[in-house]
Amino acid sequence: MKVITLHHPHSIEINDLPPLAMALGYFDGVHRGHQEVIGTAVDKAKELNIESAVMTFDPHPSVVLGRKHKHVQYITPLSDKTEIIQNLGVDYLFIVRFTSEFANLHPQEFIDQYIIGLHVQHVVAGFDYTYGRLGKGTMESLPFHSRNMFQSTVIPKLEMEEEKVSSTLIRHHLKEGNMGEANELLGRSYSMTGTVIHGDKRGRKIGFPTANITPSDEYITPKIGVYAVRLYIYDTWYNGVCNVGYKPTFKDPNDYSLSIEVHIFNFDSSIYGEEVKIEWHERLRDEKKFNGIEQLIAQIEKDKGRALEYFQNLNA
Repeated sequence: MKVITLHHPHSIEINDLPPLAMALGYFDGVHRGHQEVIGTAVDKAKELNIESAVMTFDPHPSVVLGRKHKHVQYITPLSDKTEIIQNLGVDYLFIVRFTSEFANLHPQEFIDQYIIGLHVQHVVAGFDYTYGRLGKGTMESLPFHSRNMFQSTVIPKLEMEEEKVSSTLIRHHLKEGNMGEANELLGRSYSMTGTVIHGDKRGRKIGFPTANITPSDEYITPKIGVYAVRLYIYDTWYNGVCNVGYKPTFKDPNDYSLSIEVHIFNFDSSIYGEEVKIEWHERLRDEKKFNGIEQLIAQIEKDKGRALEYFQNLNA
């Protein structure tokens, strides 16, 4: 897949690119609904014997359009989104830098410069996709703005259990720790990459060494608590149990830094500085403060047992 970053105004000439069938959207999460949009563009490209493309934007439009500087966390930061889209068989990915100037384009200007001007012959987008200044362009107005230079396909609303599959709903489930619901909507397990850093090493002293992980990007961290997780390291997936929170049994009450610590089952290697991927599965319980080390050890044993049982059932 060829990745092209566009800064407004872009300087690409129409003949610099092959004819394209392009999926449009922000695509945070690249969830089941997004996959339908992108998959349709890939199929349409094959049907028309042209190349497939996806156009997305960076940063999130709300960062630029919000009245105050907004800090946005992502289901899939740009590097993850790029990898997932590539795995869907897309030929070209256009990443448009979302700026105030770009946001001020009138709908016709956006279509002229970023659709017709990029040699797009077929557009695929969801029913609620908007474009141009103030989102004035819609899928209903797209045929008018097309100048008869391209065709379009509108993907209807995708629902699961009578709810629209959306990034907003997935964000809600992640923040509530509802990993089963979030993963069902995503069509895969929620994951994040990060680096193993040095922690306080208390886990090793009580027989449960942990990998202390700092995320590599602005991911949404699931609700504080204890989870059954898988961790990818050295080209292998390992099962484990993860505590995300503030370690109240040990922590200075004035220290508000969030930690993500994974006890990896059947693993005994030093991995400081290594990049890993965490795959979030089932939330086992809330984080809580214990009266002593013995209570904590007993609870970790229970957590480990529940996580092992979860993965056995998953693989059954």
